[in-house]
Amino acid sequence: MNSIMAAVAGFPTDREEADALIRLRDRLVGLGVNAELRDNNTALMVHRPDPGLPVWVFVGYGGAYYSWQNAEKRHPTNDVEGAANVLAEHVAR
Repeated sequence: MNSIMAAVAGFPTDREEADALIRLRDRLVGLGVNAELRDNNTALMVHRPDPGLPVWVFVGYGGAYYSWQNAEKRHPTNDVEGAANVLAEHVAR
């Protein structure tokens, strides 16, 4: 394996990132938040309860964080419940 392949091997796969978004969507729906996967499961669109722009959530930072609001907000992907609670509170404002 060359050095480039070795470096890439440490990055999460698209499937792992999609699975992280699916877990987050499922948790948000369980909290009563309207959220839907978009763009081949590469983004999660979280709707606000009142009229307004939705919040787009992505998996970034090498798969370590959910990020939204132009990556100004983020939460670890290994804490799905916490991320869902933070996002639910964020869209409720």
